[in-house]
Amino acid sequence: MSTAGLTSPHSPTFPMEKGLSLPQDCRDFVHSLRMRGKYALFLAFVVVVFVFIEKENKIISRVSDKLRQIPQTLADANSTDPALGLAENASLLSLSELDSAFSQLQSRLRNLSLQLGVEEEEEAEAEQRRPGPPRRHVLLMATTRTGSSFVGEFFNQQGNIFYLFEPLWHIERTVSFEPGGASAAGSALVYRDVLKQLFLCDLYVLEHFITPLPEDHLTQFMFRRGSSRSLCEDPVCTPFVKKVFEKYHCKNRRCGPLNVTLAAEACRRKEHMALKAVRIRQLEFLQPLAEDPRLDLRVIQLVRDPRAVLASRIVAFAGKYETWKKWLAEGEDRLREEEVQRLRGNCESIRLSAELGLRQPAWLRGRYMLVRYEDVARRPLQKAREMYRFAGIPLTPQVEDWIQKNTQAARDSSGIYSTQKNSSEQFEKWRFSMPFKLAQVVQAACGPAMRLFGYKLARDAASLTNRSVSLLEERGTFWVT
Repeated sequence: MSTAGLTSPHSPTFPMEKGLSLPQDCRDFVHSLRMRGKYALFLAFVVVVFVFIEKENKIISRVSDKLRQIPQTLADANSTDPALGLAENASLLSLSELDSAFSQLQSRLRNLSLQLGVEEEEEAEAEQRRPGPPRRHVLLMATTRTGSSFVGEFFNQQGNIFYLFEPLWHIERTVSFEPGGASAAGSALVYRDVLKQLFLCDLYVLEHFITPLPEDHLTQFMFRRGSSRSLCEDPVCTPFVKKVFEKYHCKNRRCGPLNVTLAAEACRRKEHMALKAVRIRQLEFLQPLAEDPRLDLRVIQLVRDPRAVLASRIVAFAGKYETWKKWLAEGEDRLREEEVQRLRGNCESIRLSAELGLRQPAWLRGRYMLVRYEDVARRPLQKAREMYRFAGIPLTPQVEDWIQKNTQAARDSSGIYSTQKNSSEQFEKWRFSMPFKLAQVVQAACGPAMRLFGYKLARDAASLTNRSVSLLEERGTFWVT
């Protein structure tokens, strides 16, 4: 008997021959497995995408919270240009376009991070790791017509110092405060807080006060830019732009509008920072700056004979002193009392600050120096060396050469803001043109300040104009280490 086609009752049957198919139940089971696998992969993909989106949302939320802390105009100024966005088909046209867009976005984010303070901690750590001598922050504190522009050049001419000339001018022109009382204290606080940010090289703080507002951190309205060498050097001096008028342009070269970002970076690269300000009157308001661990503050208060200051102001600010000129011209017996009170208040604020500095409270010990303009005019190089020694900064031959060249001029340069002086002759010129009755008013209103600073009173018209009679007491150096 043939055994073909017979199977053992114990052998399993495998219907796998060609042409045969699986039973319907098996096919359904295999199909179910395949579908479950697809769903599992899809679910895993969804989970990964969800996690990624959650992380991005957290980052965006943190940035949004930070943005709410600054003015909306700042956020607008740093928002991404629509041209950098993706095209409607959700892609850029080419890799080169993507690279260009990324570079622009990176630059904008750099500006934004600086303003948001994201890098403050890193910069503070970098400051601690800075090689060489510690970074000094020098404030030349003065009032108008005291020779501060001239003395400020002692720091402006040194290559390793980032120097700013009267940056607080913009705040005075933008923020309105009534003189005296709480408003005066309020203005001092605003000046102080802006001053702190400037010492930390946060120059963006000025943008809110510059009119018109800078666009993309570019402005052609930075006050007296040409008086700050650091704002006219490479790389801050960008290529000149035709048909763009810069009101306060650089003196010795043609530059494009000031790029605030480049200026801030240049500030951080310099070893030291210095600025002059004639709008800081109360020394006590600077205590938080002196105690700020990020700063090493040095305050140099510059004073001048108030008779000379008034004589200079009547010429330089003629419109504000019409009452004084009319009083002198018409020979009236008494000057308006409010004018005298204003003069007395100015002298008293200077005196009170100087007395505080000379007392050397703990927070100001080793951080205050009083300088008379008359001493600088008579011995400019000696006083420059004393100021640099006080600040803890080595004086360079570059500054010494500038002093020699600009204090031995045959005659004073024209212009009320000139920094070229025949200084040994300049400081007493006011004596020979001031009416004695004007000197009397100043001496009566500013007597306590004059005695503190060593300015002698003129007893009559003859002693005022007599060259052999000195109106200046000899004093030593006004600072204590």
